[in-house]
Order: sequence, then structure tokens, then C-alpha cells
Amino acid sequence: MPASGADGWDSVPPSLLPPERPPKWPFVTAGSLAAVALAVAVAWPIDMPYYAWSPGPVEDAADVIDVEDGTDAIGDLLFLTVEQKEVNLIEYVAALIDPEVDLVGRERVRAPGVSPEELRRQGLDQMVTSQETAKYVALTKLGYEVTFEGHGARIIGVVPGSAAVGHLDDGDVIVAVDGEPVEFVAEAVDLIGSRIPGDVITLTIAAAGDDPSTAEATDVEITLGPFVEVDEEGNVVDQDDDRAMVGVLLENADPQFIFPVDVAIEADNVGGPSAGMMFTLEIMNELSDEDMTKGRRIAGTGTINPDGAVGAIGGVRQKVFGAMAAGAEAVLVPAANYDDAVEAADGRIDVVRVETIDDALEYLAAL
Repeated sequence: MPASGADGWDSVPPSLLPPERPPKWPFVTAGSLAAVALAVAVAWPIDMPYYAWSPGPVEDAADVIDVEDGTDAIGDLLFLTVEQKEVNLIEYVAALIDPEVDLVGRERVRAPGVSPEELRRQGLDQMVTSQETAKYVALTKLGYEVTFEGHGARIIGVVPGSAAVGHLDDGDVIVAVDGEPVEFVAEAVDLIGSRIPGDVITLTIAAAGDDPSTAEATDVEITLGPFVEVDEEGNVVDQDDDRAMVGVLLENADPQFIFPVDVAIEADNVGGPSAGMMFTLEIMNELSDEDMTKGRRIAGTGTINPDGAVGAIGGVRQKVFGAMAAGAEAVLVPAANYDDAVEAADGRIDVVRVETIDDALEYLAAL
């Protein structure tokens, strides 16, 4: 019988004691981690048909715009961005629980048949157009004279059964009609429209894919036919024998603004047109005698049209979150996005409704 101890084991030599059982928690933890790792490994390759939109970098427009003889402002005009990426199953679940991230159906972002690289190029092209329009609006608002230079009329379609078939192709650029230079579509239409069916005209053509401003052009003789209207199947539904027609659809080829002030914008790899309004304001601010921001930190987003209209953008919630994180005291948003922006702001930042660039200028003037 043991000599002492409540459990009777105090006097038993250690070598005769039963071995201690190892704790269970390391095995439970290891098993749980292994299960999680296995679940991640299985779920990670599973792509979901969604893009996740999250707040992107907030940029000071002054850092990307250099205006000839422009002045530095005390305050900041910030343009806002959205980061978007296609998600797998794990990222999809994470986005569902993040209040600052929205999931957007893939087809709303990237149309069927459009590759991610093509989508990126489209965004960069939109950014270039946005920059040129911002320069135009800013300079004309300040009273500068901006001219427009065209490089011909590009063919974007050939009417079946017309005189153009077999002579002209999509992408060809008409740079002259009977030796008369053509800069814009309107000039080509005027020169051709004065003829009658049966007339022979000479079109000077820069081939598709060539730079029409530098390419070696080729003369093509076309016998004009009567004006015809065709349906989607190419069937003639109407004909006017008194009007002449080559039989092509046209657009202005690579039109360019000629600016009286040198304005350089380097936005790196930021794509899309939504920084147009803020670029316009920054250019005007650098060319103005007074700082339009009054030393404030103002953020904003919105496309810009040549007439000064500010257009809707995507991802306004993420851009509002970005503006707040950057310490802006107000965010300028297009009228079409105003309600969603106010909901996202939830009273934490002033949201300013903007329909035209004049609305933004009035807000800044009243600071």
C-alpha cells in the first residue's frame, strides 16, 4: 500500500510511473491548418465570373501635369482610381465581406471576346482621349484659341453593291478628292456630294494601317453610283438616282487638337476616362493667378466632354472611400453618380454634385 499522497503515487519511483500523455492541441492545430491549406489549394484555381473593385491609389493631379509657365498651387486637386481584378473563389469570398469592395459581373467589365490585354489597351486609349479633351476644355474656358487638325476621312464600312466594292477597304483613309485635300469627313462629303451618278472621281488613299499624315498615298478612280440605302442583310431598300454615292461609311482619321500652351500629362498606367474633370481643373488652376483650391484638399472624379459636360463613371463608392482615406474634405462627383456617392460617404465627407465643369468651378470659387 502506498505510504503517502492523496493519489497513492508519491513514493513510487519515477521509472515505474505510467508515461505522460502528450497534449492534444498541437495535433488539432496542425490538422486544422492542414485542412485550411488543402481548402485554399483546392479553391485558389477556381476562377469566378467577377471582377472585384476596390479603392485604388489617389493621385495629386499636379504631380502628373506639367503646364508651360504654370504656377504651383497650395492646395491639392486629387483624382481617384479604382483597382479591378478578376477573382478566384477565395478572393470572391473575401470581397463579399469587405464593405469597400464591390463584385461586378465579368461581362459588365469585359465584353465576350475581349481579352484582358485588349481591355487594358482600351482603357489607356480612353485616358489619352480624356487628357486631350481636358486640355481643350481648360484652355478654351480660359480664353485661349484652340484649333483642330484632321488627317483625312477613314473608311469604317463599305456598302455592299456600291461603287466602292473592290476598290476601297475598311481602314483606308481618304486624304484628297480630285486633288482637293481632305482633313475631315465633312470636307469629303461636300466634295463628293456635288457630283452626280456616273461621274468619275479620283480618291487619294492612305492604305489601312498607315499613318495618313506621313504615308505614301495612292490614287484610286471611282465611278460614282446612285445613292442607295441597304438593310442589315445588304439588300437595297431605297435608291435615289439623282444623288451620287461612293458607298463608304466614314469617320475623322486621328483628329488632333493644336494647343497654344504646352501641357504634358503623364498618368503612367492609369486607364479610363474618369480623371478628365480633375485634369481640366488642375490645368486651369496652374494657369490662374489665384489658387482655386484656397489651400484645401479636394478630390474628384468624372469624365469630361468637349462641351464641358461631366459624365458618369464606374466605381464611385470605391473612389469616395479613397477620397476619405486620402484626407480630402470634399469629393466632386458626376450628377449621375451622386446618390451612390452620398450613400458611400455616410456623412463623413462632403459630396458635391457636378453636371458641368462650371459647377465644379463655382464650388471652388465659393470655398
